[in-house]
Amino acid sequence: MNKLISLLSGIIFGIGLVISEMINPQKVLGFLDIFGNWDPSLAFVMAGALIVSLPTFHIIKKKEKPLLEEKFDYSYNKNIDQRLILGSILFGAGWGLAGLCPGPAISSLALLNFYSMSFVISMFIGFYLVKLFDSITQAR
Repeated sequence: MNKLISLLSGIIFGIGLVISEMINPQKVLGFLDIFGNWDPSLAFVMAGALIVSLPTFHIIKKKEKPLLEEKFDYSYNKNIDQRLILGSILFGAGWGLAGLCPGPAISSLALLNFYSMSFVISMFIGFYLVKLFDSITQAR
């Protein structure tokens, strides 16, 4: 049941990304171009997501446990360290250069676009390199 709910949630999320055009790199780059030809439409997408998620998060947070799990899986890490800062910079630079971030990139694979496919392949190579780097640095 948990996997079915996860799949259904992912499909709904992907449809939302398609409807909001967040899978269109030009749309995202237009939103990020605040000193040029700025397209504010994605701000409405973000505001809509916040309107739904903030109250829902606070309602769910008061529950003892989720419906389909034994416990909530929160990150309690409050540290702002070099790894977080570097990761944020790389994520932002990639988003700004490519116009895609992981969720919309995976959703855009349905378009069979070479640009999206190369982005997702590069993203997974990056994930692998981070794990490799972590295993090398932890071995020391």
